[in-house]
Amino acid sequence: MRQLRSAAVSEWLLFKAKFVKRKTKNNFLYDSLNMSSKGVIPSTVNPDLQKERNAASFSSEEFAAWWEGGADKLKFKRSVKEYMYKDIDRAEYAQLHYKSHEDMCEFAVKSSINVAKKLRQLQLERNPGGNEYWPTLFEEPEMWGLHLAGNPFGVMYVMVVKALKAQCTPEQYEEFGKRVERFEVTAAYAQTELGHGTYLRGLETRADFDRDTDEFVLNTPTISSYKWWPGGLGHSSNYSLVMAQLYIDGELKGPHLFYVQVREEDTFEPRPGVHIGEIGKKMGFLGVNNGFLGMKNVRIPRNRMMMRHAQVLRDGSYVKSPVDALTYFTMVSTRCIIARKVAMLLTTAAIIATRYSAVRRQSPIDPKLPEPQIIDHVTQQLKVFPEIATCVAFRLASDYLWDLFNVTTKDIDQGKYERLPELHALSCALKVIASSDSTEGIDRLRLACGGHGYLASANLANLYASASAAITYEGENTVLLLQIGRFLMKSWRAAQSGAPLAPTASYLADVQRNPEFGAWTGSWENLVKAMQFAAANKTRIAFNSLAKRLASGESEEVAFNHTGIELAQAAELHSRAFVLHSFLSEITGPKSTTRSPALNRVLEQLLELYLVNVTLKNMSNILRVVHLTDADLCQLQARLETALTNLRPEAVTIVDGFDFCDDQLSSTLGSFDGNAYERIFDAALKSPMNRKSVPKSFYEHLGPFMKSNI
Repeated sequence: MRQLRSAAVSEWLLFKAKFVKRKTKNNFLYDSLNMSSKGVIPSTVNPDLQKERNAASFSSEEFAAWWEGGADKLKFKRSVKEYMYKDIDRAEYAQLHYKSHEDMCEFAVKSSINVAKKLRQLQLERNPGGNEYWPTLFEEPEMWGLHLAGNPFGVMYVMVVKALKAQCTPEQYEEFGKRVERFEVTAAYAQTELGHGTYLRGLETRADFDRDTDEFVLNTPTISSYKWWPGGLGHSSNYSLVMAQLYIDGELKGPHLFYVQVREEDTFEPRPGVHIGEIGKKMGFLGVNNGFLGMKNVRIPRNRMMMRHAQVLRDGSYVKSPVDALTYFTMVSTRCIIARKVAMLLTTAAIIATRYSAVRRQSPIDPKLPEPQIIDHVTQQLKVFPEIATCVAFRLASDYLWDLFNVTTKDIDQGKYERLPELHALSCALKVIASSDSTEGIDRLRLACGGHGYLASANLANLYASASAAITYEGENTVLLLQIGRFLMKSWRAAQSGAPLAPTASYLADVQRNPEFGAWTGSWENLVKAMQFAAANKTRIAFNSLAKRLASGESEEVAFNHTGIELAQAAELHSRAFVLHSFLSEITGPKSTTRSPALNRVLEQLLELYLVNVTLKNMSNILRVVHLTDADLCQLQARLETALTNLRPEAVTIVDGFDFCDDQLSSTLGSFDGNAYERIFDAALKSPMNRKSVPKSFYEHLGPFMKSNI
């Protein structure tokens, strides 16, 4: 037996020696392939992509100026990108996918701080004392290509600083809020717990007021009460805003925000009583350093509770906020931000998939002709073009939402709170459908890119992971739909009594006054009206179901739960009616006179595609309120196909007009030059696995195993 083993070892050593000799001979082949980027990627634009640009009927520059809100804003953002991306280490970014989890988190901190330094410098050079560069642009889409691993400090400016400004008294903000804004300290926003998320009243973290010391004592009494998920909390923050249940003399006052130091400023070690760390690797946001936080008898001064609206006085007296919703106002602003940014994730994917569809050739339509660009296949157009239209629809709806947010904020400063319910409902509505539609759309666009869309270097998987997270963070979508449902129930009841309704819900009163839809014309206004009638009908059904359950003796809470499916359906239709209406109003309203006929024509084509496509997708609800013949349905299908045909020569120029640079896209498939195959190949050659022609595992495992049977 020993002799057989010895013979096998000798055979293996001989085999290894021969292979090493062969490997040396083959090094020339490997080295010739492992060429520089300059050698692999042409310096010219793919002719198919250039042909698309030449064929467009409008100017991508005019589209880009409209998209950014004016030529001056476009010029500003381009100058920022030129400054920020001009000297980055692209080779290091290209290796990001191969880093360990710890190295990814370290790189995220390094790259984010580099972005902060450059933006500060840019602010100093161009407008000292201003804030249009720093910190305003720190987490904006223009910087996404520099935050490829994620930004562990993004939440600090997206949520924490805004929350401090909205919830602090002027004295509090002067004392500790400005330190966060100036990045003298770092701060997270700790609300979600291991056992509770969207349902804030269920949070278990508690803050008890101690009269003797004029302090709050914070505790997370159970494992489920640990704060869980806050971005940057793990190892990147030394302070945190903490949402906790306020108790005074054992009496619950509800959830309030507290400013808590969690790490020492000089050593960054956790503070006494603080248990803090990172929650581990996730689908996406790989370097964002999401963390957990447990507290045991952590004491903070009384003035570390946010006291702009509600106060605890020195003697323990509690002054209630004039409106409970003000405690959660930061969540409203955050949902407005999410809706806009998740739509930009879809925009990124649409650019990638559209350009790739123009340069990929496959599957002859006519067997006698060469393989066409896959963008010529109508089925490919149906995968890609509606997503382009959706990007525009969500952008315009988001603009409306931000205008409402700004007006409401000014009203709150003057003690007026009438707009809050509508703003809350709309922020929920747009966050829900923007995150869900964008997630589904990005995956559809990934599939439209075939197998290559599955590559990490395509960046579509990363976009999908980022978008899908938005479905559950800052308000899980189903819970938000149910909140919209409550708003609709109140609105329907108000319409019945003749009370005024919020502008975006006023159609409910119109339908109650005139319940017959009237003639079907198929006009754009008609399509929007059809969606409003469908939403009103589903609201009516949910209202009657709820009333019936209440009449049968069910409590309000139980009745709402049993009516949840219909409430969520009504809420989704209401959300879609809002987006359709805002799209139509922007494209056909007074602003259209400021645009060229060519740009108006392509925007109207996008509007037509979006309205018809969404109408067809929701036809089961529309048919309950609108009488449509088979001929009407066939006509809608024909309009859909015509809309795709009309957009075919414009698609590439439209996505060019979204004005993303290659560094923002970070995609081998979607570059401006269209050299997708060369970039895919170049990225593959840079894989660490290709640094050796033979991996170590061959010598240690594969080779010996195969030879063991000889």
